[in-house]
Amino acid sequence: LLVRTDPQPLPPSTADFRTLLDAAAARHAIAPTDPEDPALLHFTSGTTGRPKAAVHVHAAVVAHHATGRIALDLRPGDVFWCTADPGWVTGVSYGIVAPLAIGATLLVDEAEFDAERWCRVLEEQGVTVWYTAPTAVRMMMRVGAELPRRFDLASLRLVASVGEPLNPEAVRWGEAAFGLPIHDNWWQTETGAIMIANLLALDIRPGSMGRPLPGVEAAIVRRIGDDAVQVIAEPDRDGELALRPGWPSMFRGYLGDEERYRRCFAGGWYLTGDLARRDADGYFWFVGRADDLIKSAGHLIGPFEVESVLMEHPAVAEAGVIGTPDPVVGEVVKAFVVLKAGHARSDALRQQLLAHARRRLGAVVAPKEIEIRDDLPKTRSGKIMRRVLRARELGLPAGDLSTLLSDG
Repeated sequence: LLVRTDPQPLPPSTADFRTLLDAAAARHAIAPTDPEDPALLHFTSGTTGRPKAAVHVHAAVVAHHATGRIALDLRPGDVFWCTADPGWVTGVSYGIVAPLAIGATLLVDEAEFDAERWCRVLEEQGVTVWYTAPTAVRMMMRVGAELPRRFDLASLRLVASVGEPLNPEAVRWGEAAFGLPIHDNWWQTETGAIMIANLLALDIRPGSMGRPLPGVEAAIVRRIGDDAVQVIAEPDRDGELALRPGWPSMFRGYLGDEERYRRCFAGGWYLTGDLARRDADGYFWFVGRADDLIKSAGHLIGPFEVESVLMEHPAVAEAGVIGTPDPVVGEVVKAFVVLKAGHARSDALRQQLLAHARRRLGAVVAPKEIEIRDDLPKTRSGKIMRRVLRARELGLPAGDLSTLLSDG
């Protein structure tokens, strides 16, 4: 279906939107829909490969309403700002559907990110609940905590983050900048709604995804073949994060790829593809995507752990970590970092960062090489594209770049 501004031949298998609109009747009876009828197609962000189209149904709104209340503390009368682009699952599910279903006022802002302008919007619009992305938080960290403190943000009750894991340093920075910790939560395009969160009623554990929402059963599992899993009951053991299917916003398929959809399930669980661990108190901690793990000298290293340690250094605003081939240990860790304002790149600083990481992580896990850059490649939803970093480092094809925003 094409919207054309000038006459041109229609390509095969296409139709002209305006022609169809002009021929349509003035009144149209909307067909009745069932809760299980398809309602939305949400595309994944493409951080580990070609984006997939996840099919969601009308019943998903039940989960959007419930999780908006539970995880984001949304109430009728709130002024809610979700900074996610409405082209992505967060921007639709929580930027539009959840606040409308609950009765909150939703704020939409089409301008590009600017830290001072964002603080002014929070103040002038009296935002009470703010839902943003780790990338935006880290970009604000680059200008310092002093900027938000210049504005009157007394109306702000809750700040939450989603998109990729929120580093512990960013959670603590929120308290310094806004007087509020940033509540990280976890979900996927496929889950359609928040599954695990640092709830307002619970203590935040910086760096944790939080605990499963009421009605959500989550576990750490180990795959056994193609059709079975073993639940890892012991705490603090790494494995794949799995959810028991049945929540209303669970995706019902990948458009045109039934086999891939089938492989997402085994032993009565939905297998997320994310590696995590659960502590003794039931908090879940992200380790990394299975595709991003670095295998070095018999160790499995999650990039997020290394990135978080690098961000503890006062000069580092962002970090992206990959594995590069090594003939002896298989892979070695390489990090790419972006500096905060007021810090200049130098070999002395790079050596400081290497030493800091080695002290905190040990010789095996710490990066062997650090490259300072002006930016990192990211998706439009704000996720660091580690596969693009890896491809460019190794001189390989970068693959599908349709979701790439920042070219790094």
